[in-house]
Amino acid sequence: MSSIGIIANPVSGKDIRRLVSHATVVDNHEKVNIVERILLGAQQCGVKNIYIMPDSFNIGYKAIDNLSYSRELTSSVEVLCMKLNANPTDTTCAAKMMEDMKIGCMIVLGGDGTNRAAAKAIKNTPLISISTGTNNVYPEMVEGTVAGMAAAVVASGKYAKDSICKRDKKIEIYKNQELIDIALVDAVLSKNLFVGSKAIWDMEDMIEIIVSKAHPASIGFSSIVGCKKIIRDEDDFGASVNLTEGRYSILAPMAAGLVKKVRMGEPKILKLNKAYVYETKCNGMIAVDGEREIPFRENEKITFKITRNGPLRVNIKKALEDAQKDGFFLR
Repeated sequence: MSSIGIIANPVSGKDIRRLVSHATVVDNHEKVNIVERILLGAQQCGVKNIYIMPDSFNIGYKAIDNLSYSRELTSSVEVLCMKLNANPTDTTCAAKMMEDMKIGCMIVLGGDGTNRAAAKAIKNTPLISISTGTNNVYPEMVEGTVAGMAAAVVASGKYAKDSICKRDKKIEIYKNQELIDIALVDAVLSKNLFVGSKAIWDMEDMIEIIVSKAHPASIGFSSIVGCKKIIRDEDDFGASVNLTEGRYSILAPMAAGLVKKVRMGEPKILKLNKAYVYETKCNGMIAVDGEREIPFRENEKITFKITRNGPLRVNIKKALEDAQKDGFFLR
């Protein structure tokens, strides 16, 4: 029987970047609504078993209660039994459980950070990523019903993964030859050690950016590189750029409604699996996908590597188009 998993982060879309820009905030009641639409779209396309990550707002339980009350729920839906820590480790733990259960597809509701936390645990489970705000690069703005339908197509096992999914890039970060963290989109070295807010947003503190992809249509730090050099998902390289050099002055969309002038050096192409060693000149922090996580000291050597070891991302339109051609939706 086909099965899918749902991870909904109750705290995504509520960081300081919402206070310094005009970003959209998706509240937890709307996340419940999105989960309900995913459940309905998936079950109506044949998914029998659905597993949901528990959370502090009880998004999964509320969605189940609402659809049970309206008598619309026909699939078996279960909230995972796991210890809650109310931090990103919940996402990583739930993703690991779902991977071990060999579910057919995983849907993650959240921002770049939520998807990064899930990516730490999944290797073979196809991923559909739904954005819950406007300050995101990795997840897509997708209607929940459509996401549920696409997950059902993938979980059916009728279609080859390599035809409807692609393996994403990621940035691997090493200290002393030990992998210490990853980023899906960007890693930013900042000289600001204060972590009152984990979200990084002050351009004056930024030293260097490493990206796996970059485009001027993105919102956030990767757009700085993207406004000088476009790097697409399918490109087998990433790039780094020094923000202490003043060779170029560009305009970049740093947050929703916030376009800033940024001075930067020439982007350096980083080929897949090639080590880029950065020797720090001060104390600071590395922000991964927008959140400060990794402290560093002066004269440390940090190695960054762009690899094709990221999540197996579902191409939603391709999955639905292939299913349509094959008569999957005929009843």
